[in-house]
Amino acid sequence: MVITHRYSDRFTDEDYAAVLPEETDTVRQLFATGAVRQIWSRGDIKGACFLVEADSPADAEAVVATLPLAQKKMSNFQIIPLHPYVGFGPA
Repeated sequence: MVITHRYSDRFTDEDYAAVLPEETDTVRQLFATGAVRQIWSRGDIKGACFLVEADSPADAEAVVATLPLAQKKMSNFQIIPLHPYVGFGPA
């Protein structure tokens, strides 16, 4: 899982507006290939939360590195590895 937040203290809304079309296109491509499984806009601050299909945190970092907001260092990207929840399995 990747949780992001914009560096709004360093960049203006206009700065983001110039990059977001490319960001959106990149996310669409990643979704089409299955690298991004689901994505949400955050409701508390400007940013997103998305699920990356990756075998390791390093693979997830490689996916994140393709994003224009990451390349331009305009957002923070926190990668949180997830594992299957065992509570629904056999007892």
